[in-house]
Amino acid sequence: MTTLTKTEDAAAPTGADPFLSVRDLYVRFSTEDGIVKAVDGLSFDLERGKTLGIVGESGSGKSVTNLAVLGLHNPRATEIKGEILLEGQELTGAREKTLEKLRGNKMAMIFQDALTALSPYYTVGRQIAEPFMKHTGASKREGRQRAIEMLAKVGIPQPNLRVDDYPHQFSGGMRQRAMIAMALVCNPALLIADEPTTALDVTVQAQILDLLKDLQQEFGSAIILITHDLGVVANTADDLLVMYAGRAVERGTVKEILTEPRHPYTWGLLSSMPRLTSDVTELLHPIPGTPPSLLSPPTGCPFHPRCTFKAEVGGTRCADERPPLAPGRASACHLTAEQKQTFFIEQIKPRLG
Repeated sequence: MTTLTKTEDAAAPTGADPFLSVRDLYVRFSTEDGIVKAVDGLSFDLERGKTLGIVGESGSGKSVTNLAVLGLHNPRATEIKGEILLEGQELTGAREKTLEKLRGNKMAMIFQDALTALSPYYTVGRQIAEPFMKHTGASKREGRQRAIEMLAKVGIPQPNLRVDDYPHQFSGGMRQRAMIAMALVCNPALLIADEPTTALDVTVQAQILDLLKDLQQEFGSAIILITHDLGVVANTADDLLVMYAGRAVERGTVKEILTEPRHPYTWGLLSSMPRLTSDVTELLHPIPGTPPSLLSPPTGCPFHPRCTFKAEVGGTRCADERPPLAPGRASACHLTAEQKQTFFIEQIKPRLG
């Protein structure tokens, strides 16, 4: 397999050690067609009680990154390099028994599709109680009572009755709430929510996001919110990481990125979103082209084949040279700070209203 080298990308520095620290993370998959470079030198930090939103198109490496944090990749077909530190404990290369003690207890994940993530053969209550009994040694009776408490906490009506229902007897929104209950049953310090509002109507989406915020305030959990929709993180996340082709291309607070984005890819994401205040006849501005194949990603800046601003950089620099992501508020782009500000104000901001 190819040799992995460190990049210049770095997460924002903090005064104290962060709760979760990911440094120079690489994830490679062996396939019949070659090596898939799913994550390519990613770094970020997350503090307790904070929410980090990770956004990007499908295939940008969002879910792969967080499955690596949980140690859920098949070790026979996956190569993972870099550091993943959870309260100073190294997770990269950790033994499976070590990870099993952490998963569901200290860290947990809300999976994208609750219908496929929940087993159809067991009741919802049993599936919620199982990790609680495993990690605490509680009895079946105690586990059932804990499941009822968690169903009530996430807003399931008549939890003492619904605890014995099967997943197919729950609506989509209720299944998603049950998944949240399962993830939070052991009060994890780290919660990863992978597209938690996918396929849910707008009203239920808002309820789920509000629920995550309320539960975070109660338990003090650190949350990673994975989504392809910048609108989802607008009122939920504290900080934002924009990913493209397995790399971080922009980092900052939610307010900074939504009001003053600095990367052409982020401009494209924002410009392609419909707005309630816009004219119904107004055309959206989709990003041209398609995401690259991670079997053979572009050289230099991964976004350059689709970027409408590469001519402003001049020459072949975008194709030849990988732009670094500096610490703190930053974007991985060869445009100068003055160019970014000018293009945003003159061309992008009018689209956003």
